[in-house]
Amino acid sequence: QLQLVESGGGLVQPGGSLRLSCAASGFTLDSFDIEWFRQAPGKEREGVSCIDKSGSNTDYADSLKGRFTISRDNAKNTVYLQMNSLQPEDTAVYSCAAGGDLCMMGRVDYWGQGTQVTVSS
Repeated sequence: QLQLVESGGGLVQPGGSLRLSCAASGFTLDSFDIEWFRQAPGKEREGVSCIDKSGSNTDYADSLKGRFTISRDNAKNTVYLQMNSLQPEDTAVYSCAAGGDLCMMGRVDYWGQGTQVTVSS
C-alpha cells in the first residue's frame, strides 16, 4: 500500500517548536517533490513549504520564511518540517503531499492523512 504518514504534531505553547515528519510507505520519496500544506478551521488549505527531489531547492510561504524549515533525508525516506516560534495562528492540520513535479507544477500524486498542530497556552 502506497501512503504518506505524518507524525510529530501535538499541543505546544506559543513560542515553542515542533518537528513534523512525513514518511513514505510502499514507495521511495527520492523520486518526488514534497510539499507541506496546512488547513486551519474555517480556512482554505494553504501551501507551507516545498522541497524538490534532491533537496537542493526549497520554497516557503512568504509569511513563514525564517520560522519554518523543510528538509529531507532520502536515506530514511522522510521529509521534515521544523517549525519554530509557533503562534496560535499556526494551529492547523498539517499534511504532506508528494508529486513528481509538485513544487513547480502543483500536481499531487499522494496525500498524507494529516497531523494536528495546536498552539495554545
